[in-house]
Amino acid sequence: MKYNECIRFLREDADKTQTEIASILQIGQRTYCDYESGKTRIPVDSLIILAKYYNVDMNFICGVSNVKEEFPKK
Repeated sequence: MKYNECIRFLREDADKTQTEIASILQIGQRTYCDYESGKTRIPVDSLIILAKYYNVDMNFICGVSNVKEEFPKK
């Protein structure tokens, strides 16, 4: 799964709207929509915020792995 598909999957699985997730990232809904559609690449710092929010590791959210592991604890 590509990262844009993954962030959409995670959002829908959490029953969140694009507007709610955009608010967490402190961006507009349209920008977040562009991330999910693949029109705009999501910045790494935003991926980290989402990985922490959804409690998934970066390999999963970036589409490197299909195994959904927890975000590493410090």
